[in-house]
Amino acid sequence: MEVYLDNAATTKPRKEVIDAVVMAMELLYGNPSSLHRKGVEVEKSIKITRKVLAKALGCKDQEFYFTSGGTESNNIAIRGIVEANKRMGKHLITTKIEHPSVLNTFNELEEKGYEVTYLDVDNRGFISLDQLANSIKSDTMLVSIMHVNNEVGSIQPIGDIGKIIKQKNPKTLFHVDAIQSFGKIKFSLSSLFIDTLSISGHKVHGPKGIGGLYVKKGVKIKSIVTGGGHEMGLRAGTENVPGILGFGEAVKFLLEEQDPLISQMKALKVYLVEQLQEKINDIILHNGIDDRFAPHIINISFLGVKSEVLLHSLEGDGIYVSSGSACSSKKKGYSHVLTAMKLKDSVIDSSLRISISDTNTKEEIDYAVLEIKKQVELLRKIMR
Repeated sequence: MEVYLDNAATTKPRKEVIDAVVMAMELLYGNPSSLHRKGVEVEKSIKITRKVLAKALGCKDQEFYFTSGGTESNNIAIRGIVEANKRMGKHLITTKIEHPSVLNTFNELEEKGYEVTYLDVDNRGFISLDQLANSIKSDTMLVSIMHVNNEVGSIQPIGDIGKIIKQKNPKTLFHVDAIQSFGKIKFSLSSLFIDTLSISGHKVHGPKGIGGLYVKKGVKIKSIVTGGGHEMGLRAGTENVPGILGFGEAVKFLLEEQDPLISQMKALKVYLVEQLQEKINDIILHNGIDDRFAPHIINISFLGVKSEVLLHSLEGDGIYVSSGSACSSKKKGYSHVLTAMKLKDSVIDSSLRISISDTNTKEEIDYAVLEIKKQVELLRKIMR
């Protein structure tokens, strides 16, 4: 049996998504910027899909932009805001557990002379609202905080964070990386104090190479790639039509089925955690099964076993998990997220991220638990 449990890294595209991508490549191959009929029909299909994404986020059509993915969305938001709002100040705020596409961008801005405050997190991956409030100054231009952490699934209270930011400094802009929360947690931008927000297609059973960026009307943001004025002037480059239409199909499915899909993921997560805790000794769960955590991410340490060794052992049984973020797992060193949570090196070195999807089944979970137990016991004997 093959059991894919690395859905926080990427998800398998749905059949409807694949069909939409193929159709776009076969039939809607015109350039959406062309004035002839083949171009106009493609442009129309993009407009229709933009409405689908805007509806899912609770924003206006003209506030949503297609990008090449979550990394580009984060870069456009952060770099674009900084470039367009230099007079507001040189102070920026983020957290120590952001995705590399955010952290590395802030590191570069710091090297260019910007002052960056990196917020701490507790041992479950949550920031302190008091530290956030105390960090905001008169020259704070931007705060960037991810909604759901991609390694431990902690859900930051984005609504409360937005209120604090606007109360302390109404001019400070608020960016949210919602790449892991979109489709897994219900929210609407119309009721939040968010200025820009990033999402990605391949995290919700859509294609890779497509993402989206919400920019609140009136927010000053500068394009970081110049060209022919595509995407209402924010993101230059011919649109990825197959990716856009595939993304739209994935989101249509979410709009119709989101509540039962979330409930299914929650139930599978609870069942998986309970089975692991019941059947395997000496394990530490780094997140929880309550509503403070995303319904699809589990981060757990199997003490005495190196995560990379266990990962490859499970791969031989057809079980696919992760030892951390897919964007940083090939780099040497410990997880920056678990390090920020102040976990011991030995605990970090034995941690696995198991991330489920609504496409997983109880039978797959039973098989995975059985094989994890077998491999952990075998590896512990070898290590001893």
